[in-house]
Amino acid sequence: MGCLRSLSIIIPAYNEERRLPSTLETVRSYLQTKSLDFVEVVVVDDGSRDGTARIVEDAAARDARIRLVRNPGNRGKGYAVRHGMEEARGEWVLFSDADLSAPIEELDKLEAAIEKQSADGAIGSRALDRSLVGKRQSAFREFSGRVFNLAMRIVTGLPYRDTQCGFKIFRRDVAHAVASRQQTDGFGFDVEILYIAKKHGYRVLEVPVRWFNVEGTKVSLWNGVAAFADPLRVRWNDLKGLYK
Repeated sequence: MGCLRSLSIIIPAYNEERRLPSTLETVRSYLQTKSLDFVEVVVVDDGSRDGTARIVEDAAARDARIRLVRNPGNRGKGYAVRHGMEEARGEWVLFSDADLSAPIEELDKLEAAIEKQSADGAIGSRALDRSLVGKRQSAFREFSGRVFNLAMRIVTGLPYRDTQCGFKIFRRDVAHAVASRQQTDGFGFDVEILYIAKKHGYRVLEVPVRWFNVEGTKVSLWNGVAAFADPLRVRWNDLKGLYK
């Protein structure tokens, strides 16, 4: 029997009306293979201007496990994930990108690692075994990602080889402890939540997962460049005592 008996799946969504129908159906099909005492799929609409909310409401009408949470306008992916974690009712909280670039079935690997090592959480990683990357990003994005990771590890002291994969799970008390201290609303939140978790003594594993680059990313070139300042902001926030 696995350790995940009660699960919340958080999916941040901004203008995802095209991808969400297949994503929700894929998640529902996967959940049929799991024996869970409680499960919910929480889609956090980050002020979408398309039919994202309507699609989730229609899906929720057909499946009570799906529910919609709305942000007060377009606040950013970090805000959406934090909002979802605060709303989560399951004992374990997974957040996954809406494009399922890390297939939902890879949750089995995170669960196995958590159970084997009695960890407080786990993150999917593209860097630990690059043979699992089915469709790669552009050479420029891959190179930028490696440079960012090196800079991030130097600045923050975090050990992870890939903090940016959108596939992470935490025990609910850990998720709430991290979310209550999170300061970052944008794309730089991944480093921050892992830094907070480490600071408070939680054990979060890095697990290699299958991953496929999906076209239509919301991360612009400018977002990528700006992300290099995020580890510095995290250290500054820590010095100011914001993570106590």
